[in-house]
Amino acid sequence: MKIDKQLCTGCGGTIIAAICCFTPVLVILFGVLGLSAWVSGIDYVVFPIMFASMGLVAYSLYLRSGRKGPSPLAVIVIAVIALSALLYWLQFHYAFRITFAAAAAVAAYAFYLRSAKRKQTDIEKTVS
Repeated sequence: MKIDKQLCTGCGGTIIAAICCFTPVLVILFGVLGLSAWVSGIDYVVFPIMFASMGLVAYSLYLRSGRKGPSPLAVIVIAVIALSALLYWLQFHYAFRITFAAAAAVAAYAFYLRSAKRKQTDIEKTVS
């Protein structure tokens, strides 16, 4: 999968999962389809999908930056599992805060990668 397509897939998955988590879209849709018995278990599926999509965004940003060094894939997988487990353990009481913190962490990682790439470009320009 190309990096830009992977990044768009991760962003799209995050947005769709966030809409389904924080609005009653799935509740209404399941009610219309006659599947309202499944509404109670939506959070157990949608939040891990959202965290996995955020992880896909972070990994795509890493690949896009061309950064050399150890791959952050293991850290991303552990973070996705840990955030999902934390939400289950807290019984979704702080779901919005945890999700916001995860999104902020991905944004901070993107800023870090961008600033590191700029520094590398500046060093290459001074050497040339």
